[in-house]
Amino acid sequence: MRTLRLLCSLILSLACLGNGTSLLAQQSAPSSGNKYAADWKSLDGRPTPKWFNDAKFGIFIHWGVYSVPAWAPVGKYAEWYWNDMEKGRKSADPKDKNRLSWDFHAKTYGENFPYQDFAPQFRAELFDPDRWADVFAQSGAKYVVLTSKHHDGFSLWPSEHADKTWGRPWNSVAAGPKRDLLGDLTNAVRRKNVRMGFYYSLYEWFNPLWLADRKRYVAEHMHPQFKDVVTRYQPSIIFSDGEWDMPSSDWRSPELLAWLFNESSVRDEVVINDRWGKDTRHKHGGYYTTEYGSGLPDASHPWEESRGMAYSYGYNRIETLRDYRPAKELILMLVDTVSRGGNLLLDIGPTADGRIPVIMEERLLQIGDWLKINGEAIYETQPWRQTRQWSAGKVPEIKYGEYMTGYDISKLIGKPAGNSAVIEAFFTVKGNNLYAITPAWPGRKMILKNVVPPKNSSITLLGTAQPLKWEIENGSVAVTLPEFPVDELSGQPAYVFKLTGITSKE
Repeated sequence: MRTLRLLCSLILSLACLGNGTSLLAQQSAPSSGNKYAADWKSLDGRPTPKWFNDAKFGIFIHWGVYSVPAWAPVGKYAEWYWNDMEKGRKSADPKDKNRLSWDFHAKTYGENFPYQDFAPQFRAELFDPDRWADVFAQSGAKYVVLTSKHHDGFSLWPSEHADKTWGRPWNSVAAGPKRDLLGDLTNAVRRKNVRMGFYYSLYEWFNPLWLADRKRYVAEHMHPQFKDVVTRYQPSIIFSDGEWDMPSSDWRSPELLAWLFNESSVRDEVVINDRWGKDTRHKHGGYYTTEYGSGLPDASHPWEESRGMAYSYGYNRIETLRDYRPAKELILMLVDTVSRGGNLLLDIGPTADGRIPVIMEERLLQIGDWLKINGEAIYETQPWRQTRQWSAGKVPEIKYGEYMTGYDISKLIGKPAGNSAVIEAFFTVKGNNLYAITPAWPGRKMILKNVVPPKNSSITLLGTAQPLKWEIENGSVAVTLPEFPVDELSGQPAYVFKLTGITSKE
């Protein structure tokens, strides 16, 4: 009898593996009952795991078949190449940016060259996941999010669901690189003790099943494919997208997330965003998302701003140096975002042959160099009672929103122009330590308005050990500084002053 029970157990385990469910996932599933119901009221009651709010800085990676043409009019997303060229094919307006994409495609590859034929050219022959992971670790990023599948449906792991619905090899193991790109990078990143997750598009522009029967697409493709990729790679974070065509009820997102939070092997660690249906952004989900925007004004709900270093997520070959944000600006984006309680997910777009473009690598390493000195003012911090200090003058009105709000941190710092105020300092707090982050060297005297440290407080410049002299003037702290920062800190993108003994109420 005991032998029969063992045999039955083995058969059951093999059946689970055959259905794309790992033994780890089966063994770690709850023994009885579900903690979260398949409805938003229940799902929204799940706290966002603490690691996400502590991490502050992550790396986004848009990489796929679209990395072969790697082209879009400046200001558009290169990863939308297929969709844009197809729309442009039907457009008669020569000024239509989609028409520009089609004209480029027809001239460069020919009118009869289908997007799918780019897949064999997406070879990733120079892809070195350990080198990528080393760059990410040196950047100071605490998590990485790779596009497991964008809206073109091409998956970066051996997805049988992709091949089945497309009727052709449409994953990175069966076509192109002939390699499990998601798996290889996941392993390399985790060896660096950096958390790993993925982006996943709910819809696929031209998937035959999506175009024929959306209900079947959700039931027979999207749900099982999602469970497969989660079970295989056990992500710490999932960035869902492509949700806007249907409400979450049609995507059956609550049902899928109930499985994720109750039964999957990552149910306790995984963090999710708010893109699960056209009714969910900034209303439901673990953290709210903004895209090429200003982020949110405060930390009333976890949030994350994502953007590329230039104007596109996917690599765009026609973007020039002037389109890329300098390291100082990217660092101040991070500082500004963190001061308001958000995370920054900064994107890179690798090339089709598997390289991180040199300018992107340089920017990441420059951010990392700054964080090595000043990271304690970023990681695991919280917003203070005032997130920033303005100079005298009129404070500009800031528009907060989900997408393309036109927010430009470079215009809010520097020398005041006319009657306009600029940001003199950003604030973060951790424990009883207050951090004042200035976007420029303050001069011989730094005034932090409405800040009154206790008498035993010490004020230091991060990167140095020598306490600075300070006194109280008119209800603010005045700090005496050397004429220039010490040599090893000269030319920093931002300077961090640490005040001890401060509480969030002071």
